Amino acid sequence: MNLLALPALIVLLAATAAFAADATPADLDVSRVALFSSGVGYFECDTTVTGDATAALQFRTDQINDIIKSMVVQDFGGGKIGIISYASQDPIEKTLRSFGVNLTGKPTLGQLLDQLRGEPVEITGPLSCTGLIVGVDREQVVDPDGKTLQEIERLTLLTDAGLQHLELTKLQGIKLSSAKVDAELRKALATLASGHDADKKSVVVSFEGKGERKVRAAYLLEAPIWKTSYRLVLSDEKDKKPFVQGWATVENATERDWNNVRLSLVSGRPISFRMDLYTPLYVPRPLEQLELYASLRPPSYEGGVATQNEQVPLARKAGGDMVAGRAKARAPVVMAPAAPPMPAESTVTFADQEAPGGVALAGAGVVSVAKAMEAGELFAYHIAMPVSIPRQHSAMLPIVNQEVEATKVSIFNIATHPKYPLNGLELKNTTGLNLMQGPVTVFDSDIYAGDAKLPDLKPDEKRLVAYALDLSTEVLIKQQPQPDEIVSLKIAKGTLWHRHRFVDTREYEIKSKADKPRTVIVEQAYSEDWKLLEPKEPYERTQTLLRFKVAVPAKETKSQKVVLEKVADQSLTLTDTGLDTIRYYLSARVISPKVKAALEKVIELRTAVDDIARQRADLERQREEATKDQARIRENLKTLDKSTDAYKRQLKNFDEVDERITKLGADIEAARNQEQDKRKVLETYLLSLDIE
Repeated sequence: MNLLALPALIVLLAATAAFAADATPADLDVSRVALFSSGVGYFECDTTVTGDATAALQFRTDQINDIIKSMVVQDFGGGKIGIISYASQDPIEKTLRSFGVNLTGKPTLGQLLDQLRGEPVEITGPLSCTGLIVGVDREQVVDPDGKTLQEIERLTLLTDAGLQHLELTKLQGIKLSSAKVDAELRKALATLASGHDADKKSVVVSFEGKGERKVRAAYLLEAPIWKTSYRLVLSDEKDKKPFVQGWATVENATERDWNNVRLSLVSGRPISFRMDLYTPLYVPRPLEQLELYASLRPPSYEGGVATQNEQVPLARKAGGDMVAGRAKARAPVVMAPAAPPMPAESTVTFADQEAPGGVALAGAGVVSVAKAMEAGELFAYHIAMPVSIPRQHSAMLPIVNQEVEATKVSIFNIATHPKYPLNGLELKNTTGLNLMQGPVTVFDSDIYAGDAKLPDLKPDEKRLVAYALDLSTEVLIKQQPQPDEIVSLKIAKGTLWHRHRFVDTREYEIKSKADKPRTVIVEQAYSEDWKLLEPKEPYERTQTLLRFKVAVPAKETKSQKVVLEKVADQSLTLTDTGLDTIRYYLSARVISPKVKAALEKVIELRTAVDDIARQRADLERQREEATKDQARIRENLKTLDKSTDAYKRQLKNFDEVDERITKLGADIEAARNQEQDKRKVLETYLLSLDIE
């Protein structure tokens, strides 16, 4: 083998492919595609084979996991499904290390020859000889200053004439004489060549049988979500209904053309996930040591003292468990992490029986270009005509093309615009199809009127859609503030419960400047704790909105009054609430005589508690001032001569203050006890109350 011609060899090996010698190659063509709005696509590939056959499918590397997880293969003519093979996902360095010639790390020619020490080679060119490789030496050529100029590699061969030293750069050709080593090098180079197109992998399906028959391979792959868009045409003619046209945008992001495929578009959210089944899994294994009986090392013994009841076994003292004169080897326990079961590296076997209709998603055809079908919670459009889309191209397919029921309205919501409503439609889905959400371009009398968003609509479901600002209609909101009203009072276990009534009154004044009558739908936010008083019923109710329909004649003004009521309970604790707040509820119109008498009693008891608390606080303040005076007198006594009159006067004052502090302490203690007694009376009374 000429090692200097490696690039040409890599190209040659990369172009080779291996098939079973007795199997006929077949092409599996895409015949059926179902795209799901959850981001996956179902693909069927069919063909006709005769006898044993193999079919190769090309996928991107990141798609192989989905193929392993989902591929179903069928033979409809009584044949059997063979193996499904694909290239391993092992890192290429790991594969290269398995060959007799290691090409990892991009070895130079000298490093490669150094690996082949002892192998016979034939040198061709001006310098020709044969021999065994001894090794490769490297010599550095330096200048007088010690700087390296170049490195020369020399191959040492053992020939019939002895050892020869050959400079590698002067050799033209090197041929490996060993067929085995030559084959290993070729395999390693082929592995490198296959890694150049690492983004593409071939999955080869084999079929075993006799005669001509139909076969199929079906699988799931990640696919772009198909999208819908609509065009809605309005007309002022009374006998002409609105017309809707719906289109589905489909993208062929696969590596194969779709030629005359049956296409289904499915709306729904089936659970779909990815799992790494392609990367090989290796389970860590513990390393066990052999029990050796030879070359025993002499034991060393430590000194010890035996107790009366225990004699230390000599063998154990020697430093190990000894059984019948030999040591038991204890291998370290290695807990290997649990690993999921590994699929066979290159074989996957499937049942060879045909299910009714195969594994295809059932259904056919649609109105206009497609028929709609509902299967469980999924909804599908089945395109009636065959579809052809080249790889990495997109297409628009008409799925709806018919009249619908729609009424022009103006929709006012203060959160959208505080003054003007929106031009909109009260749209009812009379197509008989499930309409998937998407943008709607509205044309009114052949003129572009605006864009709207259509939500998911089931057959006969009705929704509002808005597409423009209605500048010909103005809405003025008159809101009448009304204070909340106490509707009931009760006392339970020391808590005053008061029920309040809140009223929200709004009047929508709608002024039309248009030449034609208007139907205005007013939206007002509400929650379940509010009750509608006026009008008695709304035109329509949602979870968070009330809708009222108002007919407004041309160039006139109409009003819509909306009154909402809310009743809520609030509470306050009578032991902590201020007395002024309690007196406020005494003046409530709805208070009962029992509740009024109880609140007056509470005020009386609370007043008594507050009075004694103030007395106690005043006594504590007096004691604090007396204590400060006593401290001041004590400092004065330190500076005076004890024999002087001034000292005697200060000492008398000190005794008087001390007596006052003692008396204040007793008064404070009495006041505190009295306060506690009165507070207990209050608490006992409050806990006994349960009146309304």
